Amino acid sequence: NVLNTIDGASDVKVEQVSGLSVMTIEVDRQKIARYGLNVSDVQDVISIAFGGEEAGTLYQGDRRFPIIVRLPEEIRGKVDHVRQILIPLPDRSDLDHVSSAEFQGDTGSGKRYIPLETVASIEITEGPNQISRENAKRRIVIQANIRGRDMGSFVNEAKEKIQQQVDLADGYFVTWGGQFENLAKARNRLMIVVPIALSLIFIMLFTAFGNIRHAIIVYTGVPLALTGGVLGLWLRGMPFSISAGVGFIALSGVAVLNGVVMITFINELAQSGKSIMESVVEGSLSRLRPVLMTALVASLGFVPMAVNTGLGSEVQRPLATVVIGGLISSTVLTLFILPTLYHWFGGRQTLG
Repeated sequence: NVLNTIDGASDVKVEQVSGLSVMTIEVDRQKIARYGLNVSDVQDVISIAFGGEEAGTLYQGDRRFPIIVRLPEEIRGKVDHVRQILIPLPDRSDLDHVSSAEFQGDTGSGKRYIPLETVASIEITEGPNQISRENAKRRIVIQANIRGRDMGSFVNEAKEKIQQQVDLADGYFVTWGGQFENLAKARNRLMIVVPIALSLIFIMLFTAFGNIRHAIIVYTGVPLALTGGVLGLWLRGMPFSISAGVGFIALSGVAVLNGVVMITFINELAQSGKSIMESVVEGSLSRLRPVLMTALVASLGFVPMAVNTGLGSEVQRPLATVVIGGLISSTVLTLFILPTLYHWFGGRQTLG
């Protein structure tokens, strides 16, 4: 009921755990006390009638088979027959206060019986259809789909409302699983993977250039590319997701690649004897086409994913949106800002 009131909740339902017909036998303690019986006396008879009890052994050569006594299956499922199951009573001398008309089944040895319905109520009720367990604890699932909003904000709102409006009995607790659990685990992994990936990119840049200033200049393509990816998600009204996080990692690699192409060529021009300004201008113009081609090939390849509305679009669209938006911003960086930064900071060591 609480989940149905939250914006974005769809197809809310509870795991079906009831609906199975169960025969219920409830012993009346006052009545069995009147007949001098214990609860175990009645339960033992019921257990033998339904579950059976070994009464002997059948031998066939060197093989042995236990002989089990119990009611036939066609009788066990009929309430009227079960009500007539006879319960043996103690010696009659202990039951002088009970009328003889209440007894049944005189065996001639003084043993008396009463029908089960005399001391118990037998009826068919609705019982549990299944009992699910997880980690040795009983579990019932309440599930919902989310439409029109991000999973993180939905779960946070649901947690807050359930904590305020639902009073759980002792021994009950709520855990959140499904896609949200996967999202939380993936987010924790990304918090480890992303810093490692970015660190490896910087290490490889420094190894390629042998110059920390050139590596930092190229590395500046990463934050501006990420800015374009975030802006793309915001313009399309998409929340951050794991697929978007994967897109940011891929985007960082493409952005750095364009920067490497530009800075490598400018370095070659500067080392050939040209001035820093000439190297920057000529390098920017000469590398314009390769940089644009790299960005266009990657961007156009992701366009079908960005406009997909079919199966799997919830994964493809955020990833493609991040890559396309980030490539646009990183291309601007590579063609305009990166040569400027090289002119200001990167050319001093080259000249020396």
